[in-house]
Amino acid sequence: MKSSLFTYGNTVTFLLVLILTIASVIYGHIKKKSLNTEGSIIDYLIMGRSLTLPLFVTSLVSTWYGGIFGVTQISFESGIYNFVTQGLFWYITYLIFAFFLVDKIKQYKSVTLADMVKSMFGKRSAKVAAVFNLINVVPIAYTLSMGILLDSIFNIGMTASITVGTLFVLCYSLLGGFRAVIFSDFIQFFVMFISAFMVVVFSIHNYGGVSFLKNNLPSSHFSLTGGNGLGTTLAWGLIALSTLVDPNFYQRVFAAENTQVAKKGILISTGVWVVFDLCTTLGGMYARAVMPEAQPDQAYLLYSIDLLPNIIQGFFIAGILATIVSTLDSYLFLAGSTLAHDLLPSSMNKNIKNYQLSTIFIAVLSIILSHFFEGGIKDVWKLFGSLSASCLLLPIMIGHFYKGYISDNEFLITSALSALVICLWKFIPFLKNTFQIDEIYIGCAVSILSIIICKITPKTPRSKHRNI
Repeated sequence: MKSSLFTYGNTVTFLLVLILTIASVIYGHIKKKSLNTEGSIIDYLIMGRSLTLPLFVTSLVSTWYGGIFGVTQISFESGIYNFVTQGLFWYITYLIFAFFLVDKIKQYKSVTLADMVKSMFGKRSAKVAAVFNLINVVPIAYTLSMGILLDSIFNIGMTASITVGTLFVLCYSLLGGFRAVIFSDFIQFFVMFISAFMVVVFSIHNYGGVSFLKNNLPSSHFSLTGGNGLGTTLAWGLIALSTLVDPNFYQRVFAAENTQVAKKGILISTGVWVVFDLCTTLGGMYARAVMPEAQPDQAYLLYSIDLLPNIIQGFFIAGILATIVSTLDSYLFLAGSTLAHDLLPSSMNKNIKNYQLSTIFIAVLSIILSHFFEGGIKDVWKLFGSLSASCLLLPIMIGHFYKGYISDNEFLITSALSALVICLWKFIPFLKNTFQIDEIYIGCAVSILSIIICKITPKTPRSKHRNI
């Protein structure tokens, strides 16, 4: 794609959306000043627990979709397998979260997931949870997505594209904290949803419906497993369960005005996600049918630009940008907050400047780490999702439903062992190639066995006397 794509009309449309986004951030900053919340950590991290239903929905939905090039790549390569692995499994998890966890989470007056874990288990467990949360939300996949988009448009190289895009998002994220993220997400939600919907409408109009796809795609594209093994498919189901310990979900529940806002917000968001997943799945499949020789990670973008009339191409590009930015800003901010609030010494997390410095550090780290994955967005999701699901899911769920059953030390041992085994399984090819078992199954099995062993191992009585 060449920069000549930006005709006068497209440039104006693109810039208008960009200006609206920046204006929303400025509005959020002005709003914060009018509420006299300058310097308030609670306001900076979770908007003073005043998140209303419309803002809850638009922020949660838009935050969850920054990896649009990842899902459309899966659609391009495997068809409706994308809707199963990146949609259906996740909807089940969202419903579990809304109906079974929200009430329990709101009982804690926490500001982060690790903060809640501290109340449930203890200080060491909180540090462990913070480390895994940080690993999960360092926005490598979304800096990659930003790089793919900007490089596709301007052809300036992935390094420059990733750097420029990430620094732009960093600048406005620092301005107003969580409030800036929420208000920018509100604008980005509508732009991203309309742009994805337009691609489907124009695809059906230009090429026809399901019959066209069946005539121009491999039969595996209509299989639930997409030509992949059942074990690999079900592994995504376990990864989807990592939502139950996802810090972005917890952050918005902590920020919600009340329990009903959080429950209704997740249920409404699920309905929106169904529509959006259908749009991105169909978009990726049409791209494969029309442009089978295209690079999978760029096919959706190239196809959509070729498909859409000139007058709305700028809006579509702005929609893709909004999809990525709305997730990148949330993850960038949350990762910085996790580092400052949960991992730095408590004496340092009272100053907002330390949160801002932590966010800058995360942005630089994301730019650097993105080069090690060579555009493999799906690999980033798979590895980090496996770590989150295996190391935190079981202990935290037990903590929600059987408070006091797991001790601080048992949480630490279980999480550490699961992480160690997953890393060994992932990075020592002999193990995975020999046993042909996905690392998430191994990680979850270790987590279960570790808790069982901890519970059946006799405890050594503590000495009543201290060593001198």
